[in-house]
Amino acid sequence: MSKQLILEAAAQIFSQKGYHATSMQDIASAVDLKKASLYHHISSKQEILLALLNQALDLVIAQVNEALSVEAPYPEKLRRAMRTYLETLVANRELSAVLLFEYRSLEGQRFSQHTIRRDRFERLWRDQIQSGVDAGIFRCQAPAQAARALLGMMNWTITWYRPEGPSSPQEIADQYAGMLINGLLTREVVA
Repeated sequence: MSKQLILEAAAQIFSQKGYHATSMQDIASAVDLKKASLYHHISSKQEILLALLNQALDLVIAQVNEALSVEAPYPEKLRRAMRTYLETLVANRELSAVLLFEYRSLEGQRFSQHTIRRDRFERLWRDQIQSGVDAGIFRCQAPAQAARALLGMMNWTITWYRPEGPSSPQEIADQYAGMLINGLLTREVVA
């Protein structure tokens, strides 16, 4: 039994039942272990949650950094990052649900550890918007607030998005990007 299989099972259960309604017995049963045997691999439900949150953040940070590393004009770079992020959320729906909705269940130092990583991810977006402002492409008095609005819009998508629906994640991200970027552009720049 690998720790990764345990984490995958826990992500699935957390995303369906929620962290607090999930027991260690639920996780053990999902991976065909006795509860006592599960503790040979994992020390606590808090450890599982933090590991899942770290895994999710590592994934989205890597994907968004890759999208932002491509040389392109600021509006296109931001659009590309938004598309990549939303595609990643949808492709990893269970892990994304844990990241977006269960982080509040972390306690004490684990919550603080997570917050540092989460803030690093948010800073990617804020810095991209600030760079556009510095270059005279975007106008924005509060890049941090704009970044939170952007993330809030995209994060909430996993609650209603359906693969069989009328729009793909790329189309939805493009719609969001159009709204946000057109609101950020200076009057001199046309998207």
